[in-house]
Amino acid sequence: MTQQGLSTTAVHAGSERPNPHHSLTVPVTQTATYTFSDTQDLCDFMDARMWGMAKGRTEYGRYGNPTVAAAETKLAALEGAEAALLYSSGMAAVTSTILTLVNAGAHIIITDDSYRRTRQFCLNFLKKFNIESTVVPMGDFTALESAIRPETKLIISESPTNPYLRVLDLKHLADIAKAHNIKTLVDATFATPFNLRPLDFGIDLVIHSATKYLGGHNDILAGVVAGSEQLIALLRQQLWMLGGVFDPHSAYLLLRGLKTLGLRVERQNQNGQRIAEFLEAHPKIDRVWYPGLTSHPDHAIAAKQMKGFGGVISFEVRGGITEGSRVVDRVRIPIIAPSLGGVETLIEQPALMSYYEMSTGERLAVGIKDNLIRLALGVEDTEDLINDLAQALEQA
Repeated sequence: MTQQGLSTTAVHAGSERPNPHHSLTVPVTQTATYTFSDTQDLCDFMDARMWGMAKGRTEYGRYGNPTVAAAETKLAALEGAEAALLYSSGMAAVTSTILTLVNAGAHIIITDDSYRRTRQFCLNFLKKFNIESTVVPMGDFTALESAIRPETKLIISESPTNPYLRVLDLKHLADIAKAHNIKTLVDATFATPFNLRPLDFGIDLVIHSATKYLGGHNDILAGVVAGSEQLIALLRQQLWMLGGVFDPHSAYLLLRGLKTLGLRVERQNQNGQRIAEFLEAHPKIDRVWYPGLTSHPDHAIAAKQMKGFGGVISFEVRGGITEGSRVVDRVRIPIIAPSLGGVETLIEQPALMSYYEMSTGERLAVGIKDNLIRLALGVEDTEDLINDLAQALEQA
């Protein structure tokens, strides 16, 4: 069979033909435990599991679920991965993966524009296990190579990043890591597998907050890691112990969301490009951060690696925190809220959301300006969004 496109894969991968009970959709298998017909059935299962041959069968919900397994199969297919593993949240995926891949005394390198909670976990929490972390500037491969030590076991990055949409040269990163026998983990939440597949460039593991684009409707929390069968099997063993498992009802919603992922991302890509161009030309905007613009510092590598540039735009309103708040308060379609990737357009000022507890000086030290706005575009009509932004900026 010829290789299918990503939208076809998003609709059909992970589903049986036919599904149980001849259901068109993958059924929700809502159970915490699984039964055996007799003692011999139990012993046969235990023997098969000892030899790694108990596929599609388990005895307890923490070790697996058919609905969750269907979603994992679909996600692996979309990423071009051998396997994928779902977690109860994006941060559960991040923390469990890092804890599995590094031991006490190890060293981690993380780029400075990675998700702030991931940085906090590496820089603060892991210290109690004698695990050190070094932060290097995003895209500075000289600094990255200089930071490598004999005990370096993992390099963590993100592409595109939050909130400045920095895009990493993934092949360059993979080549450096492989030369030093170091594993690589890239968070590609902002890209989705429709715009970027890090594994194609030699990255070992790709991670997503599936809460965002993959679920697509702001109604689930989920995280996923995809990569080789060997690495995912290792992560799965640790997940059974750490316990951050994904539930079948959320898996059903994730499967439903994934079927329209291609359609949603295509519209969000279109909205992103046109609205970024509109904002960049507006006299009340100082700067726009969007990898589809030639003004973005990583436009060249983004154009080389990505099929689309996504639905998140960050921009700086002329003025300060007050002027930024006026724009946020005067738009009518975008809703003030954290997160991204759903069908609704969301808007926020990072200084008043994720970084509210910091002073202006502290925010500036980590690159967050008071006049910065992050716009996470949904699937609304482009002209409606542009007209709404225009009237809000006119009044600001």
